[in-house]
Amino acid sequence: MSGSAQSGQAREDDRLSPVLRPVRAGSGFEEALEQILQVLRLGLVPYGERLPSERELADRLRISRVTLREVLKVLQEQGLVESRRGRYGGTFVRYRAGDLAPTPSGGTSQVTDVDVDDALRFREVLEVGAAELCAARELDGEQRERLRACLAATKDAPLGDYRRLDTRLHLTLAELSGSPSLAAAYAGTRARVNDLLDRIPLLVRNLEHSQTQHAALLDAILEGDVDGAREVMREHCAGTAALLRGFLT
Repeated sequence: MSGSAQSGQAREDDRLSPVLRPVRAGSGFEEALEQILQVLRLGLVPYGERLPSERELADRLRISRVTLREVLKVLQEQGLVESRRGRYGGTFVRYRAGDLAPTPSGGTSQVTDVDVDDALRFREVLEVGAAELCAARELDGEQRERLRACLAATKDAPLGDYRRLDTRLHLTLAELSGSPSLAAAYAGTRARVNDLLDRIPLLVRNLEHSQTQHAALLDAILEGDVDGAREVMREHCAGTAALLRGFLT
């Protein structure tokens, strides 16, 4: 590589290094999407310029090329990047200021960074606590069957019904925690989170990942694995948080 090419590469490395970093194993897709969205929002790669190669992005994020391509596919479907083939091909930025502005489903209210962060932090506290309490309890046969039925419903749900059935699963976990106060607090918080989720695309890859986590979570709860239930739920919440922060903040 020539001296000028090396210098250009170094400048690109410098401008992206504050944002692109290795993601956690449990939420690689969501965190990678969040970080590349930040690159676009911050204008680190301006409109019309090419993103780093797939190899470089995958290496920086410590994810597989397959996962990276799923991330880029989502960005392309949202009209934020485009893929070009050929000698001078690659993934080019099509993002313009305002492309990721929140679009409420039924009103005109806007959200702030504080709104998003507060809802997500409180949600994680309640969700992790509920998972831990459920795993520590001796759930009876009827309670266990309720959890299995809720999980099965989300697995077979059409996209249009997924969020409602996902909400039912999480509300059931909160109810079975044995704390009515926690369950009531979670119901209000979940309504806030769903309002935020309604402002971003429903991503099939994220839903598949969520289903895998749901199954692992129920296994841990039904086996009485308190530590495992807590960690799976924390990873699950982190994935959702990464998507919401990526699109809305």
